[in-house]
Amino acid sequence: MPSQTMTLFDTLTRSQRELTPLDGETFRFYCCGPTVYGPAHIGNFRTFVMHDVFRRVLETGGMKTLHVRNITDVDDKTIRDSQAAGKTLKDFTAGWTEKFHTDCTVLGCLPPHIEPSAIEHIPQQIAMIEQLIEKGHAYASDDGSVYFKVASFPDYGKLSHLDTRELDLGKTQNQRADADEYEKDSIADFVLWKSRKAEDGENFWSSPWGDGRPGWHLECSAMIKEYLGEDFDLHSGGVDLVFPHHENEIAQSQCSCGGNFAAHWFHITHLMVDGGKMSKSLGNLYTIDDLEAKGHTAMEVRYVLISGHYRKQLNFTLDSLHAAKEALAKLAKGREALGGGDSQSPSQAQDFHLFQPAWDSLNRDLNTPAALGHLFSGLKAAQKLEGKEAAANLAAFDAILNALGLELPSTEDTGSDIPAEVKDLADQRLAAKQNKDWAASDALRDQITALGWTIKDSPDGYEVSKL
Repeated sequence: MPSQTMTLFDTLTRSQRELTPLDGETFRFYCCGPTVYGPAHIGNFRTFVMHDVFRRVLETGGMKTLHVRNITDVDDKTIRDSQAAGKTLKDFTAGWTEKFHTDCTVLGCLPPHIEPSAIEHIPQQIAMIEQLIEKGHAYASDDGSVYFKVASFPDYGKLSHLDTRELDLGKTQNQRADADEYEKDSIADFVLWKSRKAEDGENFWSSPWGDGRPGWHLECSAMIKEYLGEDFDLHSGGVDLVFPHHENEIAQSQCSCGGNFAAHWFHITHLMVDGGKMSKSLGNLYTIDDLEAKGHTAMEVRYVLISGHYRKQLNFTLDSLHAAKEALAKLAKGREALGGGDSQSPSQAQDFHLFQPAWDSLNRDLNTPAALGHLFSGLKAAQKLEGKEAAANLAAFDAILNALGLELPSTEDTGSDIPAEVKDLADQRLAAKQNKDWAASDALRDQITALGWTIKDSPDGYEVSKL
């Protein structure tokens, strides 16, 4: 496969940066994984699917990777819900971990190379706390809890740019946050070790400060040190983790271990559902099982999740799944016309030929909607090819599919009706153009193209047709 350097937006520097392995051989990256107290929802999976595409693009380009993703199996929620279920913490979290793995498989996500759990690394977390206390960055309270002293780390806030808010850490030095998750605008000394409480039941471990358990933020730092060392290539997660979770990771890791920690920060933006926030009360917090029960496939869900750029909010609707179904069927028909059989081959292309624009898009800030659009354009241009040229372009097409993690359905005639999701996007684009919001107009056009349709302006507004 041809090699090409990916550029990706870095949250810390707020700039596009090239990705190259620090050791010159293997790109080593860490992704914050799930908290296993229930089924992951599609908002969670937007992040995990984008992690998967990121890894696949690197590997399709010939780069060796080391992918580490943790399992959070001890925190406030897992303890609370395991007791409510009348199960041990181990049995409770094992069941939800298995469910997470099942959902990842049907979504086409590659398993990480290493998947450590928080409970398996209690000794490493205790050792890190001891280092922080010894170096003056942490202190024990009267009840046996241990806190990180935020004021002891001058660079605190650099990732989330909290320093621009002119915060005075001296005024907050005596504030403490005991919960695993706390208010996003709270600057407080955060808990590293939580002393044993009655509500914890039998979920506690011994430590130099008494019985208790680690705080949520500490586990990632300890496991990163264990498997990736003091310096590694990239850290990723949802944008909601920038503060406080990732900010706290930087502080405790650099203060205990030294080193620069992550060389690059990659964050995925929130998923919207029906134009608003997901919530159980609104009935729009969908799991994979929920959507399969409505007749949709996990691959259709994956298609929708990658149809928007990872740094922009993506609005998920049930209509978008219908559009995704048709888009996947169109890709399957186009592949068949190019000479492809029922099964997709691994990425064997030596050149991307007519699909070079799709490959370029993936390597330019992981622009998945543009790549999907170029897939359709490339297929349209390739239909007249025969012989070796057709075979070479088929291999290139399959290589892009592999990078996107898409598995195509059996071919079938889907008709030509415009899906409601495409019509809605076209209406939004027209409104954006009328308001002279050209950036929004371009972004909506890209989403329409990613679904296998093209839009042209007309005296009556617009015309939509299949690519």
